[in-house]
Amino acid sequence: MQQKLSPLPAKKRMALIAHDNKKEELKEWAANNVEALRNHELFATGTTGYVLEKTLGLPIHKFLSGPLGGDQEVGAQIAEGFIDVLFFFWDPFEPMPHDPDVKALLRLAAVWNIPVACNAASADFILQSYWIDKSYSRRIPDYQSYLAERTNSL
Repeated sequence: MQQKLSPLPAKKRMALIAHDNKKEELKEWAANNVEALRNHELFATGTTGYVLEKTLGLPIHKFLSGPLGGDQEVGAQIAEGFIDVLFFFWDPFEPMPHDPDVKALLRLAAVWNIPVACNAASADFILQSYWIDKSYSRRIPDYQSYLAERTNSL
């Protein structure tokens, strides 16, 4: 598939997700980085969103809980170009009943070429990146060209 450039805005739309055993770690990381997060628009799945909103005192757009479809809602927003960065603190030691949803979410983040952090160290690197508060052009699939090619070949 052909690719095209697509801008990520200076003010990023960030999704924050954490499995149950990682919620406290994400909460602590976010509290330590509240000033940097304040400059962006924050989204989260269910319980994580409520915990972070209470802890940070910042507005958080909340999706459903992950197992109830929240992971898929975030994935859909990534595919639509609406989520710019994904902070997903997942638990590698705990099998989840919605593992296929988790894999699909990470796949979409890779397909649509957005930054992803799966732990506090990678989250620190992303949040302290030169590009975090600047516009950035990323390469994404050119879906319109793909559709045009398919329609012309019919």
